[in-house]
Amino acid sequence: MTHNSLLLLGAYSTIGVLYLVVVPLFLYFWMNHRWHIMGKIERLALYGLVFLFFPGLILYAPFLNLRLNGQGEG
Repeated sequence: MTHNSLLLLGAYSTIGVLYLVVVPLFLYFWMNHRWHIMGKIERLALYGLVFLFFPGLILYAPFLNLRLNGQGEG
């Protein structure tokens, strides 16, 4: 492999990890922390980011529990 091929592979890998791992986890934690206090504009921007990063978010959906404390008991 040439130097350019390795550079291109590294760039694609970095973008893929950011798109599928880093930004979706940040969005999940942001939503969990600010859900009940965010304003209209922030919520609209967040919905746009959820739409944009949906493939990464759907990968983590089975593993994260975003229910409020106290729900699910008796």
